[in-house]
Amino acid sequence: MQTIWLGGAEWLAVLRIGLGLWWLESWRHKDKKTWFKGGGITWAAGVAAKHRWPVVRRGFDRLVKPRPRAMAYLVAYAELALGLGLVAGLLTPVALIAGAVLNLIYLVLMIHDWAEQGQNLMMALISVTALAAMSWQSWSLDHAFGLFV
Repeated sequence: MQTIWLGGAEWLAVLRIGLGLWWLESWRHKDKKTWFKGGGITWAAGVAAKHRWPVVRRGFDRLVKPRPRAMAYLVAYAELALGLGLVAGLLTPVALIAGAVLNLIYLVLMIHDWAEQGQNLMMALISVTALAAMSWQSWSLDHAFGLFV
């Protein structure tokens, strides 16, 4: 593989780190005071209530809606953990799979809002690419510790 400036493994690390920074930005821009009181989940409940797929409405009503504060913490801290894990390259395959799953959940919930879908699709695509290319081979704690070789 020929590349400019960096080698292929380093460019994949750049992609992984960039995805991690994107997750950290998702964490950073949340209004934590409102979010942790369940504000984000309340907003999502309104989206789910109008969803075109009954399975999404039922799933949201059974799993998320009864626990708005717990789910708010889960979502926010999942985004933080994903960002930190990808930037540091720690447990990278786990973070990439979890991130792709979270993006797909967001994608399914917001299926009718195409403005949101570009971000979720791109993040999921980067996750799959970084996973398949083993992006933890360079500039990562996983590589330093000999994990996932």
